[in-house]
Amino acid sequence: MARKMLKDGEVAVADGGGGESYEYDLFVIGAGSGGVRGSRTSAGFGAKVAICELPFHPISSEWQGGHGGTCVIRGCVPKKILVYGAAFRGEFEDAKNFGWEINGDINYNWKKLLENKTQEIVRLNGVYKRILGNSGVTMIEGAGSVVDAHTVEVTQPDGSKQRHTAKHILIATGSRAHLVDIPGKELAITSDEALSLEELPKRAVILGGGYIAVEFASIWKGLGAEVDLFYRKELPLRGFDDEMRTVVASNLEGRGIRLHPATNLTELSKTADGIKVVTDKGDELMADVVLFATGRTPNTNKLNLEAVGVEVDQIGAIKVDEFSHTSVPSIWAVGDVTNRINLTPVALMEATCFAKTVFGGQPVKPDYRDVPCAVFSIPPLSVVGLSEQEALEEAKNDILVYTSSFNPMKNSISKYVSYLSRDHLLILQFHLSPCVLVKGYRILWCFH
Repeated sequence: MARKMLKDGEVAVADGGGGESYEYDLFVIGAGSGGVRGSRTSAGFGAKVAICELPFHPISSEWQGGHGGTCVIRGCVPKKILVYGAAFRGEFEDAKNFGWEINGDINYNWKKLLENKTQEIVRLNGVYKRILGNSGVTMIEGAGSVVDAHTVEVTQPDGSKQRHTAKHILIATGSRAHLVDIPGKELAITSDEALSLEELPKRAVILGGGYIAVEFASIWKGLGAEVDLFYRKELPLRGFDDEMRTVVASNLEGRGIRLHPATNLTELSKTADGIKVVTDKGDELMADVVLFATGRTPNTNKLNLEAVGVEVDQIGAIKVDEFSHTSVPSIWAVGDVTNRINLTPVALMEATCFAKTVFGGQPVKPDYRDVPCAVFSIPPLSVVGLSEQEALEEAKNDILVYTSSFNPMKNSISKYVSYLSRDHLLILQFHLSPCVLVKGYRILWCFH
């Protein structure tokens, strides 16, 4: 980065050039998980804080957002509500094995689930606003951009603009889903729209092999749709343990999801029967909905960062040091906009460390060791610790891998997949359903 890098434990805190006064100690752009945590924690240390955020809407756009950000409004929370709803199909089927006699049709009301989902995210949006208000944070509605090292311009929904100055600026604008550039891409949707579809699809095509793709495949299949999942690699969930990737793929197929490994989509077109999908292998199929779940892009394109000297990488992510400091001394960044580990708890950790470093007098670097990760497929998967490859590198190829599986008593009748854990001597990676993780994780943690 352009500025001088600091020694361990040393943090450069902008002094504004000596004696300047500012409207705020901290101005935060973006009221998602990281922005809200950074704001309220900084305010708790006595800082005068303001935060700007776009008006609430379930689907994000240049002029739509909401307090709570991606996780609360169009990510973790609504997605898990849909996962819970979809999982009941399997529960009804399993109930027969436990003696329940279910006579007649079991009807499902998609619109009712969407209505309840929307009510919950509206409630949480209000909760985040109250948290900020109770913390003494000034909330400003609109889109923020950086004018200079200490000035933010907020463009409000009516087009009017106002400028605010601050000793420090924290950027926490998150990321957005993107569409693969193929002919007909405008016919596809992202996870934003998938969470708010007016009609449940009968035929769904999903492009992507990450957790979002796997989760929506599980949701739509659980709610009765025919699902085809396409991804570039031989197995889904790149970056996860290969053994568990195999288990997940087998489980998806076992639930009736059609997998298409090492296959890309090349064209979409509208027909009277729906959307025609063409693959790079020459195959064609029809769908009611095509979901692109192929990654996310940091929300930096409207921030005017390069004009003020904030460095970004080739995908637009803000470059930061170990303390979340950008190349401009008074500007910081946390969360998905930095493209480090794009998880809500990580953004919260980074924001807390930022506040302690800048306003708490306690320089703290985020600790990315042993970050848990969950995939809310049906059934779900979670993991914590080193991967086998990471363990090999850390132990210079001298490790012993122990693999075991177990089947909870309920599953012996309900026929669910067994769970699997892997023990790398004292270096552990634990793979489980999140539902059964907590006790085992806490016990094993003692041996790390």
